[in-house]
Amino acid sequence: MKKQIISILGCGWFGFALAKKLVENGNDVKGSTTSLEKISTLAEAKIKPFLVNFTTEQIVASDDFFDADVLFICIPPKRNSAELETYPDKIRLILESARDKSANIVLISSTSVYGDENTIINENTATNPDTDSGRVIVAAEEILRSKYPNDYTIIRFAGLIGPERNPGRFFAGKTDVPNGLAPVNLLHQSDAVDIAISILDKQAFGRIYNACSPSHPTRKDFYTKAANDSGMVVPEFIPEKTSWKIVESVNVPEFLDYQFKVIV
Repeated sequence: MKKQIISILGCGWFGFALAKKLVENGNDVKGSTTSLEKISTLAEAKIKPFLVNFTTEQIVASDDFFDADVLFICIPPKRNSAELETYPDKIRLILESARDKSANIVLISSTSVYGDENTIINENTATNPDTDSGRVIVAAEEILRSKYPNDYTIIRFAGLIGPERNPGRFFAGKTDVPNGLAPVNLLHQSDAVDIAISILDKQAFGRIYNACSPSHPTRKDFYTKAANDSGMVVPEFIPEKTSWKIVESVNVPEFLDYQFKVIV
């Protein structure tokens, strides 16, 4: 991959993993955090650290942060928080700050933009969120698409698992867990990182990508195995299939030719 200058707004669980892999690949990486304590952590990983704080009204950040070949926006909305409704406004301010500075912008989104409509969906399926977080993410996507109608890039991640996100913990020991026969839509951190890097490598900007493991075991099968593998109390599921969706992608195989490394 050609050496690039990459800015990652939000070096959290995914953003930090992406930043470290990009550094390993020889790129110049700028990473943001809202915590003074994390500045040294980023620097030790050879990521140029920036303290960035923002509200719905202003962003406090060095202009140099947004000077990049690619800007990744990796700040999910805060669920069950008073700040949830302000998420689209924050995305609007970020895009205004990045205008004419970041050559390409990639918004990390979520497959929660699709509701559980008991069907198979892909990037050509209309969004119809059935959660508050899904609704604000759709609004944020629309802001990006309106400002960059011809070259917006969006990666919609399925449920993320991986280091420090052991799925065995999700339902361990619980009983009468509903919807046990519904399929799961999950993505391992390593595949999330590598799909993002594949877009950079192939310069495959300008479209939406659903990023989800191609395997969709039932909730009962997946979480029972995950609990067993972790030595936890196996959950008990109700054998029913009420609301569900299966997330697929037409753009990942067509434009990235990506082979998943972790099949759930």
